[in-house]
Parts: sequence; structure tokens; C-alpha cells
Amino acid sequence: MKRAIHIITTALLLLTCVTANAQVEQRHFNQELYNTILHQDSLCFVAFNTQDLETLKQFFSKDIEFYNDNGTITNYDDTMKAFGAMFKQAKISGLKRELVKSSLEVYLLKDFGAIEVGVHKFTHIENGKEEVALLKFTEVWQHKNGEWKMTRVISYNH
Repeated sequence: MKRAIHIITTALLLLTCVTANAQVEQRHFNQELYNTILHQDSLCFVAFNTQDLETLKQFFSKDIEFYNDNGTITNYDDTMKAFGAMFKQAKISGLKRELVKSSLEVYLLKDFGAIEVGVHKFTHIENGKEEVALLKFTEVWQHKNGEWKMTRVISYNH
């Protein structure tokens, strides 16, 4: 009998925690904002995957700070130079990025924009073999003058 009561108590406690967590997620979830950032992300990475540097530039604020866990922090000019160099290599290596959509989280930054957190999959050919990497990222998007631009990018877990 004590064992049954312990199991029921544990189950109720677990159910309470799951319900509380779901309520927090629902309270902060904004479908319209989520869809907007998902759309911006997809447009940005169509430009990336097609190696269209001029279009890609439009998604980044001129005061971008791009943090990479390999120790680099780059500004707008350095970030665009890095993309350009990457694209020259990618013509040979077939670099491609895909969002792991199930990982996407979007949070409102009141009176500024949004935070996008997720995982993306990068593939490329190296030594004749396809290489795949799942990498985490955080992006801060600013909504200003009707445009969405990334102001901070953090790429990590390489």
C-alpha cells in the first residue's frame, strides 16, 4: 500500500511539473512572431545556400557582432568577408545549411525584436565524403523601420 501511495504521489508531482512547464511555454509563445522569425531565417539561408552574398548582407545590421566559439568575434565587414571566403570554398565543397525546425525557439524582446535559438545542420563534401555537423545558434533580431535584421549572432557547440 505504501508503495502504491508513493507511486501515485510521484506521478502527481511529475504531472504538476509537466503542466507547469507547458503553461510557461504557452504563456510566452507568440505564433505570429515565431512564424515571422522562421520566415526571416529561411530567407536568410536561401541566400546562404545559393551563395548570394548581396542578398545575405540584407539580413545583418551594420552593427552586427558575430560570436563564434572558436574564439572569433566579428563585425559586419569581417563577417561578410568570411561569408565571401566561405562561398569560394563552398563552390567546391557544396556547403549547405538547414534549420532543424523542431529545435527552433523564438522569444519576444519587447520594443526591440526577437531572440531565435536553435540547431542547424551544415553539410559539405570533404575528401569526397559528405560531412554533417549539428550546431547550436542564438540570434538577436531587431525589428526597425519595418525590417528584421540580425544584430547579434552566437554560434557554438562546434
